[in-house]
Amino acid sequence: MARTRNPEVHAVRREAFVDVAQRLVTTNGYERVSIQDVLDGAETSRGAFYHYFDGKAALLDAVIERMVEQAWAMLDEIVADPDATAVQKVSGVFAGLAAFKAERRELVLQIIEVWLSDDNAIVREKFRRATIGRMSPMLTTIIRQGVEEGSFDAQDPDALAAVLAALMMGANEAATVLFAARQAGTVGLADVERRLGAFGDAFARLLGMPGNSLALADPAVIRQWYG
Repeated sequence: MARTRNPEVHAVRREAFVDVAQRLVTTNGYERVSIQDVLDGAETSRGAFYHYFDGKAALLDAVIERMVEQAWAMLDEIVADPDATAVQKVSGVFAGLAAFKAERRELVLQIIEVWLSDDNAIVREKFRRATIGRMSPMLTTIIRQGVEEGSFDAQDPDALAAVLAALMMGANEAATVLFAARQAGTVGLADVERRLGAFGDAFARLLGMPGNSLALADPAVIRQWYG
């Protein structure tokens, strides 16, 4: 007779591996973490590990997936705030994402190194499409509120939301590439601020706002990451 699996127990045990992996990747870097390191940290067997993951890459995917879900939960709270205006919600999305990454700076830095490799090109594209698909309805809600409040000008909120979601992903990708370039010393801080500022300007204009109405990140946050 096949053994019945308890979903709750399965989830808890799987999360224990993710906990250990996240800690190790944050402190040591992905490339320097071995499956044996994870086994030692979780105090379990190799067989138990492969019951949940088919390899080290799958474990990293689980770490990233957890971080992404936490970010979505934070954004959902911003969008659902009944006391915030649409403009405040748009600014809150930008500021919230920046703060979220700042709170996990060491982990994000370690993931960036792996994320930009050619081997992850397909993974990045799948992530981009999935994020646009999930971000678009969220932005549609904000845009419709902004139109009702008279803050935004949008004839088709759904179509505009899809465009803005793609723009946000482009900004995120540009920020990641600029960070790598900044680390390599091939781009200056002023150039980083100018390029990221252009995304905020485009975002605002697409919403029918003055070009300098929105910033993707506070200047202090940009200096924290790129200074």
